[in-house]
Amino acid sequence: MKKFQKVEIWVATGFYLLTWMMLLFPVLSYDVRTYSWQAHQFEREGLYYDHFLHTVWPGLLFATAAFGGFLMLNIRVMPEFIEHRRNWRGVVLALATAVCAWAMMMVAESWWYGFLTTFPTVSAFHLWCAGRAAIILFVALVGFAAYYGLKVLLLTGAQEGWMGRIRGVKVPADMIVMVIVWLSLTFFFILDRRPARTNFLFWVGGCYVIAYYFLSRRFFQPLLRKERSWQQLFPNAIVVVLVTFVAASVLFDATTNIRGMVGYYFMILGAELLLVVPLAWGITRLTLKQKNEVLSLEKALGRSSANLDFLRSQINPHFLFNALNTLYGTALQERAARTSEGIQKLGDMMRFMLHENTEEKIHLSKEVAYLQNYISLQRLRTQESPDIKIEVNIQESDCEHSIAPMLLIPFVENAFKHGISLRNRSWIVVSMSCDAQHIYFDAYNSIHPRPENDPERNSLGIGLNNVRRRLQLLYPGRHELSIRQTATEFFVHLTITSDKLL
Repeated sequence: MKKFQKVEIWVATGFYLLTWMMLLFPVLSYDVRTYSWQAHQFEREGLYYDHFLHTVWPGLLFATAAFGGFLMLNIRVMPEFIEHRRNWRGVVLALATAVCAWAMMMVAESWWYGFLTTFPTVSAFHLWCAGRAAIILFVALVGFAAYYGLKVLLLTGAQEGWMGRIRGVKVPADMIVMVIVWLSLTFFFILDRRPARTNFLFWVGGCYVIAYYFLSRRFFQPLLRKERSWQQLFPNAIVVVLVTFVAASVLFDATTNIRGMVGYYFMILGAELLLVVPLAWGITRLTLKQKNEVLSLEKALGRSSANLDFLRSQINPHFLFNALNTLYGTALQERAARTSEGIQKLGDMMRFMLHENTEEKIHLSKEVAYLQNYISLQRLRTQESPDIKIEVNIQESDCEHSIAPMLLIPFVENAFKHGISLRNRSWIVVSMSCDAQHIYFDAYNSIHPRPENDPERNSLGIGLNNVRRRLQLLYPGRHELSIRQTATEFFVHLTITSDKLL
């Protein structure tokens, strides 16, 4: 509702400013006394006519009363009734708004109908103006109530079906600007009372707007995105230009009695080629550039946030304490060999996270080496338990791919976190293979019930949610993630479509 209110404010302000221009433009373009019916009425009654006092100011008062009343009722009064449930305050604000709008319209009516001399007294004339203002105010309030009810129905009513699809339609900003400019210029020339120029702007300008849309969306966007080649798209552009040129020429010729239309035909075609086509190219190019910059920033922000979340989840006290306890127990049993091996693997992992993890893409072999080190450390902790089976099947043939760092480890970490129990039979199977364009990864592990007081009893941790976000950002439309869980097993399958490492 708040977002829609912003749109309402902008639209209402646009109409208000357009009303100002429509009232002031005739004063600057022609002698208003020649065309004003009010001027003739005042002159017939022998009264002096002032265009600003009797036409411009009443119009501005009406527009201001409508604009201010709409904003006040829509933004301040109705929320008091519906959202805050403060009915008395809403009633007071509604009455104050209605009285102010009524007073402004009454003054505007008295100025507008100042030529009426059939009333016996001035008070009777003002009473008549007050009655007209009250009727107009009543009709406006009924119209606002209908509008507000329809708005609430559309915004808070049906969530699915055609109503939901209508709310999901997004009108491009450039098309809104084009239509507003086109209609505004047409209105100005309607006030200028020059039918030929009005017809030219309305018909030719409308065809130009259509040509801009199709050139931008069907020609320049696919071309700039390199979805299709210039040779494939050029015939489409020719068809758009010719069809809109012919339509504009025929419509303008049919509605205007001008001799020598050939010159206008050349002008219509020349303006389309020299104005509409470059405008569509420039705006489309600028729009795509801005979208690409925003998308790059979103990816960079998402990648940084995901990496930070991952480091927070991966380098946690549980893992560090387990690793240190493992190394300590090994040192008590064997003085050097296994201890030094464990320390070396842990150092390699820390080095990977400090250096390789800062790169956008790394060779898949480095990611695999990190996985192997992690699994080796976990084996040191579990090798004394015969009921724990850890199987690793990594085939690195055809794995000349690049990959985002720390992308596979969450699945392995999750498998050890939830799949290992020192009391019950447990198993973990990690597999990976590649072909020319794909990376295939599987993690399969047992699941064991957790204690009631375990805060992560019903959660698989933030690691999997994090890797989902990273995959959506880094491999949109180029990955397939399948996760299945039963009461005793957990299975993950990931396929990534990757480019060969350059």
